[in-house]
Amino acid sequence: MTRTTLFRAMAAAAGVGLALTATACSSDDDSSTDSATWTSSAASATQQQKLDTSGYAALPAVPAAAGPTVSCDYPSTPRQAAKPVNAPSTTDVSTEGVAEVTLATTQGTIGLTLDRAEAPCTVNSFVSLTEQGYFDDTDCHRIVTSPGLQVLQCGDPTAQGTGGPGYQFANEYPTTVYAANDPAAQQGMVYPRGTVAMANSGPGGTNGSQFFLVYEDSILPPQYTVFGTISDEGLATIEKVAAAGDDGSMSAGGGKPNMPITIETASVA
Repeated sequence: MTRTTLFRAMAAAAGVGLALTATACSSDDDSSTDSATWTSSAASATQQQKLDTSGYAALPAVPAAAGPTVSCDYPSTPRQAAKPVNAPSTTDVSTEGVAEVTLATTQGTIGLTLDRAEAPCTVNSFVSLTEQGYFDDTDCHRIVTSPGLQVLQCGDPTAQGTGGPGYQFANEYPTTVYAANDPAAQQGMVYPRGTVAMANSGPGGTNGSQFFLVYEDSILPPQYTVFGTISDEGLATIEKVAAAGDDGSMSAGGGKPNMPITIETASVA
């Protein structure tokens, strides 16, 4: 699974932006998703440490679930799974409660609280992959430190931005709050510090296994599924990695962390 156009749409969210080519956030459906493009729509002043987000809308409220369970669809893709794994269950997927996931990394612990009410199918997939050991011994292959987009990207066993689980699935919140033709769906909004979200390769249900961890408020259109939050300890771990910078290997911005970070084990409480 690749993350080719992960943030391609962000270029249109605001006139100036940092194009960040992340080869880790797409689906495994075709080779066109092999190098994810992240574009921060609000990073015009690259020397500033923090971005003024006051001109950007907050993410919309999470809508109430239609019922206690939903059915999910995880169609297979032509690209083989980067690591042996089975697709998750598709029926009676809960929309209630949270799942606590712990990422034990070489740089410290990152705790995640995954919210089924926000994105039941996404949480269902993430928990399934975690329980199957899919994230174990995998590198977080990209760090972006530019104002307007400050994230750590993980979830690709190949560490090349091209790996995924061999299946894909559709966006959930906040994308589903908007009609497909609503201009607001392409406008930059604040993905707040502490957000866990899915990388994708554009519209059409291209989520897979790659995800990103927002360690400072970032501006993105609501086209990236939000499905949880990061613990304070986890944010401190990510900030330590971010402080060391990146190797500049991504031509449009960001790159491999200078301080390598590997998920040794991922577990569900």
